[in-house]
Amino acid sequence: MAVPLGVRRRHNTVITQILLQSFAVRPGAIVALYWPFKGEFDPRFLVRQWRATGARAALPVVVQKGAPLEFREWWPGVATRKGVFDLPVPLDTQVLRPDILLIPPVGFDAQGYRLGYGGGYYDRTLAAIHPAPLKIGVAFELSRIASIHPQPHDIPMDVVVTETGLHSPREFIQKR
Repeated sequence: MAVPLGVRRRHNTVITQILLQSFAVRPGAIVALYWPFKGEFDPRFLVRQWRATGARAALPVVVQKGAPLEFREWWPGVATRKGVFDLPVPLDTQVLRPDILLIPPVGFDAQGYRLGYGGGYYDRTLAAIHPAPLKIGVAFELSRIASIHPQPHDIPMDVVVTETGLHSPREFIQKR
């Protein structure tokens, strides 16, 4: 949150372009995004462009504490209510299973593991979704840490995208 707004906006633009150039999202694909919180990368501009090519979007919903997330279809202007952290939750829209999951880490490490806000919702959700979606961690480079010291329940991202590029855990390990 200490990163100046202008810097965050520049990073958002770069990350959006990297994602658009790196992932061809097919029409009908379901992309789960998150509503930006506490200075995180804002995926709404990216998802707007993917929606324009025929993708569908969904936002996470906490249905009960300790349970996996549910993903409800979202589009600009859909009716919402306030959910956890006062983040918007779509009202009365279809529950979808994502093909691609954009996940915001508070921190991430070289093996693709991420730190969240401590509720374990994404790890529980990833363990429950079959087949597994493409897991894309989206963060600013300043969130990189040496290790999150993953626990047995932690699930790594398939790729982490920052303003410096697209990074797979294999690339992280090879650079060490």
